[in-house]
Amino acid sequence: MTIWFATGNEHKRRELAAILAGHSVKIPSDAGVAVDPDESGDAFLENAFIKARALFELTCEPVVADDSGLCVDALGGRPGVHSARYGGGVNGKLASSERNALLLKEISGASSIAGRRTARFVCAMALVLSKDRFFAVQETLEGEIIGEERGTGGFGYDPIFFLPERGLTVAELSEREKNRISHRAKAARAIGKMLEII
Repeated sequence: MTIWFATGNEHKRRELAAILAGHSVKIPSDAGVAVDPDESGDAFLENAFIKARALFELTCEPVVADDSGLCVDALGGRPGVHSARYGGGVNGKLASSERNALLLKEISGASSIAGRRTARFVCAMALVLSKDRFFAVQETLEGEIIGEERGTGGFGYDPIFFLPERGLTVAELSEREKNRISHRAKAARAIGKMLEII
């Protein structure tokens, strides 16, 4: 089956294709189209469906889309759905290191919940098979926020997201290990199981 993935990220495509072995995974650039809908939802799942439905309207073939981000307990779940644009204002976008520094500064100021550095990466993934037939899943990777960046792998908040059971940040994991345990990999495997039974 051909599965369209609503992303422009080749790394994400390879990751999904490895999990959905046996299916052909395409992205919009393969067809020379650009899909960039306004991700105006208040929840990860809403945004995943916005992207999936926008691409489905163009392809009329099965589409997978995801929306993900970091939720920090001491910040009331922020940055959440605004993770990629956190601290950048309406049109701006900070570099990853700048967003990480801002997040660490805000956590240190959250005195009412002092010491609570628990957080999770969240990934919502939607599979749209037709206008009226769709599936969704949401997965997490639980961890803590540490006080400084560690590691050179990964991207985004990975250098400050610590996994206590491994004693490493996500940025210190091998790419293979990250792809095995990440929130996105868990969600993609669940979507893969759905595809097996449809």
